[in-house]
Amino acid sequence: MQLLTTTALFVLTAIAEIVGCYLPYLWIKEKAPVWVLLPAALSLCAFVWLLTLHPTASGRVYAAYGGVYVTVAIAWLWLVDGVRPSAWDAAGVALCLAGMAVIMVGAAQR
Repeated sequence: MQLLTTTALFVLTAIAEIVGCYLPYLWIKEKAPVWVLLPAALSLCAFVWLLTLHPTASGRVYAAYGGVYVTVAIAWLWLVDGVRPSAWDAAGVALCLAGMAVIMVGAAQR
């Protein structure tokens, strides 16, 4: 159950980070209105806060989070940017998730 909760928290954290970075991108590159920077800042604050909710050492959290971040970023590529992921993207996601699993299982063994 803790693995599922931790993974869900990682996914929320990744979404908060991506939204916090995507909105300024829209402002700079796509000429979105300047007000999009306010929800971007709030989203990045949520990202930082969500990282503090993990019960293990921060370095381990950041390392394991990286695997989920890559996965969510590729899902974002497909769902928001409309670009279908390639087999290489899928292989990269699988490798990242395997790395995350090794880190998290190892942490649980301590």
